[in-house]
Amino acid sequence: MPHDHPASSSSSSDASADAAADELRVGGIALSSRLVVGTGKYPSHAEMARCLDASGTACVTVAVRRERLVNAAGENILDHIDTRRYVLLPNTAGCYTADEAVRVARLGRELLRDLGNPGAEWVKIEVLGDQRTLLPDPVGTLEATRRLVDEGFTVLVYTSDDPVLAKRLKEAGAASVMPAGSPIGSGQGILNPNNLRICMEYLKEGDPDYPVIVDAGVGTASDVAVAMELGVDGVLLNTAIAHAREPLRMARAMRAACVAGREAFLAGRIPRRLYATASSPDEGRIAKPADRITAKPADGKTAKPADGSTARPVDTLATGRK
Repeated sequence: MPHDHPASSSSSSDASADAAADELRVGGIALSSRLVVGTGKYPSHAEMARCLDASGTACVTVAVRRERLVNAAGENILDHIDTRRYVLLPNTAGCYTADEAVRVARLGRELLRDLGNPGAEWVKIEVLGDQRTLLPDPVGTLEATRRLVDEGFTVLVYTSDDPVLAKRLKEAGAASVMPAGSPIGSGQGILNPNNLRICMEYLKEGDPDYPVIVDAGVGTASDVAVAMELGVDGVLLNTAIAHAREPLRMARAMRAACVAGREAFLAGRIPRRLYATASSPDEGRIAKPADRITAKPADGKTAKPADGSTARPVDTLATGRK
């Protein structure tokens, strides 16, 4: 049975009560950060560990196929991750069929059960359609989701930004639907914000707390902020940190962007308007507003403003001469 597990993060001890109340909750587990960070592509396991810490994440996703857990030097990635600090989210990266994804998910569950990690019953489903785009196979993804839900997994599912498919995956029992912002590792950011908005509308209808997490395509901190400002509940990323020129600095930037985007969404942006709106009132101004200043006609007479009021020629306003 799912249970509450307030995962820790490296956030400072003076974190506000508001932040604590704004935890991301998925499948009965409360996460103190809305940023989920991957563990692949780093130059070293030590660098990965430093970046995880700097990102403030409470949830780390790990590819559980053996060739991804153990590097060429024979090092196991799990030896470099504090499994008491982070909720581990095993994923089925590199799977191209539902059968393969189900097998890998079972492997991840057994592995994490041995570690006693609260993410043992979780899985992030990836069933890819082809190696060039790494976009999800919608049929295989839906099949794998149904099967793993039936086996008792808490399924977080990587999918496209197709709102109809997102709705079907939730109906199949997914604990979180995770639409891509753009293709995995592409760094293109949020390509179709309107589709994400529709996904959220469908998924949160009658269920406002249902977690929608953008997964893939993030390139820099502003992409995270944009996603969070749209109202998604979290962002999952990997390459944007691991392949940055300075991964540790980028990890800190991603952390700040996630918080800033969330705060902006909760605060509520002002509406977009075609024309300017003055931020200072007209009352008490030394000069009259510009739309009351009239040009001096060629005949030297004062032009009459449209509102019927009296106005002086521009040269009189500017110099005081009559």
